[in-house]
Amino acid sequence: MELVYLYENRYIDKQLESYDVFVEHIKNTPKLHTYFDMDFKGIKPKNYCGFLSIRNQSYFIIPKITDKNHQNLNIFIYMLIYAYDIKLKNEDLIEASNQEHHIYELFIRLFSDALLDEFKKGVFKQYITMQENLKVLRGKYIIEKNFNNFYHQNLYCEFDEFSMDNELNRFFLYAIRTFKKFSNYSNLHRCEAILDEVEYLNIDFKRLNLHFDRMNSRYKKSYEVALIILQKLIPMTQNCTDKSFAFLFDMAVVFEKFVGRVYKEIDCTTVLQTEKNYGSLKLRPDIVISDCIIDAKYKKVNSRKKLKRDDKYQMYVYGKNFTYKDTMLLYPKHIKDVDDDLELGKGDELIRLKMKSLDLEFDGGYGEFINEIKKRLESIK
Repeated sequence: MELVYLYENRYIDKQLESYDVFVEHIKNTPKLHTYFDMDFKGIKPKNYCGFLSIRNQSYFIIPKITDKNHQNLNIFIYMLIYAYDIKLKNEDLIEASNQEHHIYELFIRLFSDALLDEFKKGVFKQYITMQENLKVLRGKYIIEKNFNNFYHQNLYCEFDEFSMDNELNRFFLYAIRTFKKFSNYSNLHRCEAILDEVEYLNIDFKRLNLHFDRMNSRYKKSYEVALIILQKLIPMTQNCTDKSFAFLFDMAVVFEKFVGRVYKEIDCTTVLQTEKNYGSLKLRPDIVISDCIIDAKYKKVNSRKKLKRDDKYQMYVYGKNFTYKDTMLLYPKHIKDVDDDLELGKGDELIRLKMKSLDLEFDGGYGEFINEIKKRLESIK
């Protein structure tokens, strides 16, 4: 089927052939209500972009940066890759621009290819303390259990076993089987086969707190990518044969991460998401550079008339408490550039606030896009 492009914050055309099926799935999936606005005018995605597969029909939700769908999709994918620090080979970058390969599949390939490469070097094992009822003594003799079963022929023992059946591999097995429901990528099956000695358990990944050290640090990137997929994946199955799902990203978070990483590369002294407490007040600006505090706002703002009072108060509080006289609100360009200067407070209490916009429009490859964005950010004063 032909790909369908939808835009964030725009009502979906009711003339769309699959409109009724699309709306039905959104209404019948409570988890998706967070991502869409529904009213008498129809239905529209909020500030979320990504991919949906509904009854074998593919939909891209993309930002409206240019008038060309493929260009908007590429810019979104480039921002996503850079924001989440995803290292791709040249051939993977080509695949990322291939519209036949949706975003979910790109992440699946990245996860499973990297994990399989690490498995080939050796599956992570660690000593696990086990208790079993054995014919012969192994490890420590458990007096209490053997006393309670005095006439039993076997011996209750406690011992350490060097095993792949550990918490990290159980997480990977859970992730693999979850991803397989919506992808047939071959390396997922290969990774699953390697973990044949690992017990499958349903895992609450939101509460998982794995620790990495020199023994398992090479698996950290695969773990982080798997977490991203699990956090963004929204199953929409309505029966056992339905493989509908959504894979969506909050563009406010993507824009903030993207801009922050670019500033960090421009100036290594840049601090991202630094948190400080001032009494009961907890402050965490997006970006702190040598002479300015910057907050990245994914909003449609063209002038100071559109600036919300809460945003002014926020930047004033940042400036006062972090002792910076200069602050900046940075927006993605919408129709025209934002370039305005405000003064908050008076005299010694004065905080200067700049309103600036970043033009994300670009037609080219991934590396060229990142270099161009660096130049544009460096020119914003």
